[in-house]
Amino acid sequence: MAASATVLFLAAKIPPLFDFLLLKVIQFVCMKREIPIFFASDNNYAPFLAVAMRSLLENASNESIYRIYVLYVDLSRDNIEKLKKSVVDSPVEYFLEFRSLAEEMENSSGTFHLRDYYTKETYCRIFIPRIFPQYEKIIYIDSDTAVVGDISRLYDVELGENVVAAAREDVIDLIPVYGEYIEKNLGLSAETFFSAGVMLVNAGKYRELDFESAFLTLLGNYTFLVTQDEDYLNVLCGGKHLLLDQGWNKGAFDSAGFDDSTVKIIHYKLNYKPWHFPETKWADVFWKYAEKTDFFSECKKTLDSYTDDDRREAQAGFDILVENIGEYVDDPYSYAKTKDKAIDRVKILRKIDEYEREGRFWEDVEDDPPTIPLLPEKVDYMNRKVSSRIFMKAANMLGRFFINRLIKKKLLVIKEVRGIEHYVGLKHMGAILTCNHFNAFDNFALYKAIEPHVYKKELLKVIREGNFTNFPGFYGFLFRHCNTLPLSQNPSTMKKFIEAVKQYLFQGRHILVYAEQAMWWNYRKPRPLTNGAFKFAADNNVPVIPFFITMEDSDMIGADGFPIQEYTVHILEPIYPDPAMSVRQNVEMMRERNFRMWKEVYESTYGIPLEYKKKREEKVANWTH
Repeated sequence: MAASATVLFLAAKIPPLFDFLLLKVIQFVCMKREIPIFFASDNNYAPFLAVAMRSLLENASNESIYRIYVLYVDLSRDNIEKLKKSVVDSPVEYFLEFRSLAEEMENSSGTFHLRDYYTKETYCRIFIPRIFPQYEKIIYIDSDTAVVGDISRLYDVELGENVVAAAREDVIDLIPVYGEYIEKNLGLSAETFFSAGVMLVNAGKYRELDFESAFLTLLGNYTFLVTQDEDYLNVLCGGKHLLLDQGWNKGAFDSAGFDDSTVKIIHYKLNYKPWHFPETKWADVFWKYAEKTDFFSECKKTLDSYTDDDRREAQAGFDILVENIGEYVDDPYSYAKTKDKAIDRVKILRKIDEYEREGRFWEDVEDDPPTIPLLPEKVDYMNRKVSSRIFMKAANMLGRFFINRLIKKKLLVIKEVRGIEHYVGLKHMGAILTCNHFNAFDNFALYKAIEPHVYKKELLKVIREGNFTNFPGFYGFLFRHCNTLPLSQNPSTMKKFIEAVKQYLFQGRHILVYAEQAMWWNYRKPRPLTNGAFKFAADNNVPVIPFFITMEDSDMIGADGFPIQEYTVHILEPIYPDPAMSVRQNVEMMRERNFRMWKEVYESTYGIPLEYKKKREEKVANWTH
């Protein structure tokens, strides 16, 4: 029996601690390093995993010891035994361990999006650095591969500060619209978008950045509809990845300019699977190694039973995938998880009319999510945690991309910006920004008006408690992580909030506060203002910069049946607190002046005096006097 087989069976029969010690003894005696390699599989992919492992071990250098882990949620005992036997006579020293992540996945906070051949095993890779803290660097390989190069050469790659090293996703070359999806819907470069099927992972950096938490948070709040886990990983890496030679993850199809002699890992993805399509490129490589496994007859049976009708159906599924990608590109909302029904705008307008008559200017006219109290430990106002900074960067990237998509599709139209000189002079000085609140996207319009001049690139926004704690989907993700400062009914949380406002203003940052408080859809009049924004300014001795957005109907009709609005962003003269006044006096002075300036813009733009509707009985009283 080969030495490698002896190692394998010892590893299978002794406790993990002794297994670990045995490996260390072997490493010491043989002066060989350990290379940790991870696969994930279920019962359906077990035969192909056997090929991947067999090919890997046959082509690996004997200068290293290979520690192979198979992660699974659903893998039978029979398949585990067959996988062991499939590689037992491999020529290099190795350990093989099977680890169930069923409980880990069950207890995870993640919502795992599954479709087609995407199973829960697809997501196993995100847990590896935490579950295996002994490793600073690991290799992950998909099960539908054949490793024809020396895997130790991949492990030799220096990662530096990069989270992963991976080859470019070459499916982009097969499906051009996929590249459009990546650039338009994800806001990433198609030229540097990597495939997650083969990765060298900087496990230490991964843990340092709390990458797993970031992944699960993004997973729970945002649904990517094409490559799913690969999309999330590319978004979160944010360019902190090293592109490998394409030979380390080459799809089993021809690509212009690729030298076949440089292939090191063949990836049988999409419909390029030799167990379904015998004409697949490098099918002979697959069958060469399959014949040496305990799954050879099963693989042959799979091929023989796959009919021409099955192949036509698979091709039709591929065509539908391409068509769907095109639809995602065309529809700026298709990639958002939230699919709430359109609100009846007529009812909202009637409610606004009613609230205006009753003077209920600070009350919401649309239903907000139920408010869940925000506890101090649930919010990191200053983004001190590494995970908070990761979420913030991802949210800002997605937010900017979303704004640009809205503008490109003419769903957000900024016609003109007036008074930018009032902002530019204060861009390095702490300030409170006020704006009328008439649309969920009005802060986008404000941000685009000042984007080239925003200090430290991002604008801080005060939001409601419920929007932070309980808002669903894509918008909820932005509410929680896109430079927002949530209010709270909890006194301890509010203490943290006030301290954060103070620190940010001291740093020269700008904070947007909706002094009208509630949002009234497409309401053009300025409403009476609350004190909060002006109290922040007076307490911290910083100016208020009033913004007022006026609108006019465009010739385009939105999905709600109403004309899309064209916005003019008015940036007005800053209002400074008077050092001779008390805080209370400054609050009143600044609030009244802000409203007066808004009123002047409203009346001059629309050419009508500012008047509010009154209750019928008040009108009768006026008429009779």
